[in-house]
Amino acid sequence: MRMMIMEEESAPCSAGGTIVPTSCQMKKNRTTPEFITSLQPGEIFVFGSNLRGMHGGGAAYVAYKQFGAVMGQGVGLQGQSYAIPTMQGGVDTIRPYVDEFILFAKVHPELTFLVTRIGCGIAGFTDDEIAPLFAKARDIDNIVLPEGW
Repeated sequence: MRMMIMEEESAPCSAGGTIVPTSCQMKKNRTTPEFITSLQPGEIFVFGSNLRGMHGGGAAYVAYKQFGAVMGQGVGLQGQSYAIPTMQGGVDTIRPYVDEFILFAKVHPELTFLVTRIGCGIAGFTDDEIAPLFAKARDIDNIVLPEGW
């Protein structure tokens, strides 16, 4: 089953008075689907991990089984996935890893990062606690966030 990025309809962008048939306007309205079952080349599954990289449950297990996450690697790019540690303490311990991820995404515009609801499953945080960490990511074209983030 192909992963679908949910997009809201909007008018096409224009360049020099000419309508450009791209999804440049819709990029701002994309949201990560609740379940991702496959990726296209250049798409990266962003998931919550633990520092030891023991990808035994939740989205981490999906990343390990389907998208190339490496057992024993708890941070960063691995296969078609990117790990952000969420199990080591409070929200403030997650913030530096999110900031590092955002910088990584900025220097890799050739990739599209599909962020799952990191920290909102096994780690036990709420969307209201984690979403603000991604405020700087909202305007980055190659980062797709969960609905409401």
